[in-house]
Amino acid sequence: MTAQTLKDLLATDVAGRTVLIRSDLNVPLEGTTVTDDGRIRASLPAIRDLAEAGAKVIVMAHLGRPKGTVDPAFSLAPVAARMSELLGREVRLAADVTGQDARAQATALSSGEVLLLENVRFDPRETSKDDAQRAELAAEMAALAGEDGAYVGDAFGAVHRKHASVFDVAAQLPAHQGPLVATELQVLTRLTETPEREYVVVLGGSKVSDKLAVIDNLLDTADTLLIGGGMVFTFLAAQGHRVGSSLLEEDQLETVKEYLRRSEQGAARILLPTDIVMASGFAKDAEHEVLPVDALTTGAHGDAAMGLDIGPDSARAFAAQIREAKTVFWNGPMGVFEFEAFAAGTRTVAESLTEATANGGLSVVGGGDSAAAVRTLGFQDDAFGHISTGGGASLEYLEGKQLPGVAALTGSEA
Repeated sequence: MTAQTLKDLLATDVAGRTVLIRSDLNVPLEGTTVTDDGRIRASLPAIRDLAEAGAKVIVMAHLGRPKGTVDPAFSLAPVAARMSELLGREVRLAADVTGQDARAQATALSSGEVLLLENVRFDPRETSKDDAQRAELAAEMAALAGEDGAYVGDAFGAVHRKHASVFDVAAQLPAHQGPLVATELQVLTRLTETPEREYVVVLGGSKVSDKLAVIDNLLDTADTLLIGGGMVFTFLAAQGHRVGSSLLEEDQLETVKEYLRRSEQGAARILLPTDIVMASGFAKDAEHEVLPVDALTTGAHGDAAMGLDIGPDSARAFAAQIREAKTVFWNGPMGVFEFEAFAAGTRTVAESLTEATANGGLSVVGGGDSAAAVRTLGFQDDAFGHISTGGGASLEYLEGKQLPGVAALTGSEA
């Protein structure tokens, strides 16, 4: 079944109707300051279109993992303030999710006004494994919209979760697919079904265990896998290299050895770094040096040395692969990009993706830390073909999993 879209909803008369929209506003904070408003900006077009069409807009979102309890550190108050600035109109914040204040403010909404409910994860029913509990909360959410209400699912970063505001509420109201979800699915469909060759995947981040299923799948669909970040040390150790005090998942060594064997036998080529930036410890001012992968513990810090970035030779080799690719998917930084001394590998990879884009290729930045990295390092969003708003959801789609939030919008099973 084809999903109804926001465009379909706007083609009807939404003036005066209340529309619940699930957005992804899970942004990084320092105190009460939003440090990367990329997800807010990405969510605003759908909210703005509804408000300008005269709908009464109620936005639902989560922030962090408060584990079903009210925690002021995870309040959406800073998000509401930033949304108001960017939207150019007041975004009110309810003091609760579906409680007395949310109901009162929903009832008082006028056409074109926007209300943001407090963090949906403050209510333990949002993430409950009990279908009845989630359905109960979803019914309360739907009640805020009233009998003529509608629902728009636009939080791609949450569609891999079977949560009340993502999955269950779609059964309570006429459901529509938001533009962010639609765009993400179009891009991911190209990656999984019709990637233009050569198709290069760049994987980084801290743990290989976080990406086991996607590596397993990509070995059969991609042409080349470039491995960096903390996860690379499990690959290097699987090849017999000593990695010092670098991040190592010993329980994944046999799995990684099998990936390497599959690659040698004709699956996607796995390209690993040839040099690493080894540091005296995990600190922005740590002493560091570049060492070849077969001598990572022979430097000044011996077995205590810790790898915090791919080396310059590796970065250049990775960049050469990426620049020539017709399709590139990148998920996970190459090093500790938050520390300037260990950001070079990630910066080089990001720059090469922009060059691939300029050469007519499709470059996809897979959300999460990768999206944060390109913005932190000063790259503009439009320099890439697509920046995903959902790292985990993107990976699960590439694994071949059905995403509950997507299935809910089409009435499919999840």
